[in-house]
Amino acid sequence: MRVAFVGKGGSGKTTMSALFARHVASQGGPVVAIDADINQHLALVLGLDRQPEPLGAHLTEIKDRLRGTNPRIPSAESMVKTTPPGRGSTLLSFDDLAADPLGLTTPDGLRLLATGPFSEDDLGVACYHSKVGAVELLLNHLVDGVGSYVVVDMTAGADSFASGLFTRFDLTFLVAEPTRQGVSVYRQYRNYAAQYDVALAVVGNKVHDESDVDFLREHVGDDLLTWMGHSAAVRAMEQGRHFTLDDLEPANADALALLRKTLDEQEKDWERFGRQTVEFHLRNARAWGNERTGTDLSEQIDPGFVYGP
Repeated sequence: MRVAFVGKGGSGKTTMSALFARHVASQGGPVVAIDADINQHLALVLGLDRQPEPLGAHLTEIKDRLRGTNPRIPSAESMVKTTPPGRGSTLLSFDDLAADPLGLTTPDGLRLLATGPFSEDDLGVACYHSKVGAVELLLNHLVDGVGSYVVVDMTAGADSFASGLFTRFDLTFLVAEPTRQGVSVYRQYRNYAAQYDVALAVVGNKVHDESDVDFLREHVGDDLLTWMGHSAAVRAMEQGRHFTLDDLEPANADALALLRKTLDEQEKDWERFGRQTVEFHLRNARAWGNERTGTDLSEQIDPGFVYGP
């Protein structure tokens, strides 16, 4: 399954991404985590002392690999972040993604990929979505099966909606603090997501007492799946002190287990995935892609290609 963690900046979505990825890995589930946030902190929270090689710096190589022998995509230059796969494209299995040489293996045995930060040449002239485009292309070409997990730490707030990447997941967990600012991001995200059948569940974070839970229930309603209480163990992890999942408070450990159970119960909808891949590609083609590439990008859509296994 593919899961995204989103939320207001500072809500703890990177911490939750890391905790969930480590939890699944500790249960024997194969995991690839992807840091798609402009603030590249996931490696640090996962216990690495260096960053993976940035995907965004290898975008041309990624495009050349994925386009394969697809006759509708003659070059990497004609391929954009929304370009869908077709017959002849290189499709990725989960094992292919996990073996990507740009990734690193964490102390918990999961693999980490990262979009990478802005380079000096990007400052003032490029938007971060050019980096995130590498993740969108990889997920567009990924044919994942039962029992594997791709966990993506997304950009903060509603900025995730600036590309079609938000539709590439089986389930999205929105991390919300029990504050007005935290639930305002939820409302914005929910309203956008509802238009595209994006499955959304809310995870409360930094909850101190029952009044915090009541606040979240009042503003989030049935979308509130579970919550993480204030945790000395998590604070130790964030400060770089010794931490194992066994250090977690029982209620917080139960919350992680519920996240996985909910994700495992989510049905993968390949028809929706394929339909939205085409929809967002056509949108981007009309908005900027055709002009930028000098070609009609709608011709990259292969009507005979079927998404899924």
